[in-house]
Amino acid sequence: MEFNLADLFERAAGEYPEREAIVANGERRTYALLEERANRLAHHLQDSGVRPGDHVAVYAFNIIEWAEAMLAIYKIRAVCINVNFRYVADELAYLLDQAKPVAMVFQRRFTERVAEVAPKVASLRHLLVVEDGTESGGADPVTAESLGALRYEDALAAGSPARDFGPRSGDDLYLLFTGGTTGLPKGVVWRQEDVIFALGGGIDPTNGQRVSQPEEMVEKGRNGQMTTFPIAPLMHGATQWGVLQNLSKGHRVVLIDKFDAHDVWERVEAEKVNVVLITGDAMARPLLEALDEPRDGRAAYDLSALFALSSSAALFSPSLKEEFMERLGIVVSDAIGASESGANGVGVAVKGQTEQQSGITVKAVPDSVVLDEDLNPLPAGVVGRLGRKGNIPQGYLGDPVKTAEVFRTGPDGTRYVVPGDYARLEGDGRITLLGRGSATINSGGEKIFTEEVEGAVKAHPEVYDAIVVGVPDPRWGQTVAVVVQPREGRTPSLAAIQEHCRTKIAGYKVPRVMRVVEQTQRTPTGKPDLQWALAIASAPEESNSASPSPSASASPSGSA
Repeated sequence: MEFNLADLFERAAGEYPEREAIVANGERRTYALLEERANRLAHHLQDSGVRPGDHVAVYAFNIIEWAEAMLAIYKIRAVCINVNFRYVADELAYLLDQAKPVAMVFQRRFTERVAEVAPKVASLRHLLVVEDGTESGGADPVTAESLGALRYEDALAAGSPARDFGPRSGDDLYLLFTGGTTGLPKGVVWRQEDVIFALGGGIDPTNGQRVSQPEEMVEKGRNGQMTTFPIAPLMHGATQWGVLQNLSKGHRVVLIDKFDAHDVWERVEAEKVNVVLITGDAMARPLLEALDEPRDGRAAYDLSALFALSSSAALFSPSLKEEFMERLGIVVSDAIGASESGANGVGVAVKGQTEQQSGITVKAVPDSVVLDEDLNPLPAGVVGRLGRKGNIPQGYLGDPVKTAEVFRTGPDGTRYVVPGDYARLEGDGRITLLGRGSATINSGGEKIFTEEVEGAVKAHPEVYDAIVVGVPDPRWGQTVAVVVQPREGRTPSLAAIQEHCRTKIAGYKVPRVMRVVEQTQRTPTGKPDLQWALAIASAPEESNSASPSPSASASPSGSA
């Protein structure tokens, strides 16, 4: 047995076959059934010419077949490609051109988009369509079958259920495409052994302990089964690892295909969920609001099984952490990291001590470090770049220039990944993440971290959501601008926001420009669309409040 994703799952399936492994939109799989179906799909892919190292794309909402496909792909040592279901045709074509998949599993609802793009992807030679109750529309609808796609269930029916695959390795690859908050998607290439230690539970982030043998991962589930509910899309690394890590331990995972706060609480109640995984305020705010108006005549949702809520990948405001702890009596935590680095640390909120601070302070994992520009580790109290050593990726797929910029070797020969985030080592060994380097505002030589300003603005009672960007300024180079989505029926003014922010942050960080929109635009994982926000904030405006933008059409919480 190796530190390999398929090996870990198969070991768990052998140890806990009758346990329920995954629940998604009414569909359920025990470990034994999930194993059998993944084996059938794996054999079908092999029979269709998929070989070790080949790329197989998965294009779907959070459905149970996503997890089956991911496991099947790893069983035959192929590489799973996560496809963003919100991409338009040009973005999808770019992703597939970079990934070069030989096969794709897609939901029927995406048939027209696949028809538009697939003929342009020279590598793509095999398609599987998952039924979802939808049909192609239009006067002359395109069917998946007309593209040569086979039905997913037919493929499984013809595949062998046997687990008779060859040996695997920790050197088998894991690939995660990430778009971040700006720019086109980039594929981050990992060895599976490295990513298991960086994101998959090989290192316990609470105490820094490493497992020494892969069998130890599976033993973590021996004393009982926990149920975890990652809400973000499976195309996002946080939910992929919410699934893969728990399936390696014999635990249970709940999925939801689209984010609706009431649906989330109903599933937490029905499935007796223990841990909910969110991505920042974009999910946290609607979840808190839904507690005030339970559906179907309930006095309240029964959340008695829930004991923890953890956020990653997006800002989680202190006021919201306090409200979760006050109302639900649960453990609330923040995890920091990146697709390029894995986890850098976890911070557990302390009730009454989450007041607005400069950044997120976490207990760092052993390989996290704060570096200067020459990659020398910095002492406590000095701001530098957050890095990680040890189990880190090989680089970016097909991009040696970007790989050389982000994956660098220090003067002592240590190889680091340095995505560009600013951080500070604290005297007690913890690390404070100050802000994303790509989003940092430079105003008159002062570095201003947008996450800190957003946290201050969002603490205003009339603000539902906010995105902070730097806009050009003739005197200071850049100045702070904020795009605000107000609470229903409220009309915050720039002066009121400024007065409030001066009680939270230094004066030079206070927004000088404000635009008001009906809805902010975020990715499905809650990250801000910075290009959209910059366009809104930079547009000429006669007053301090802009009219609602017709382009601000995304839900404040995204879709999962």
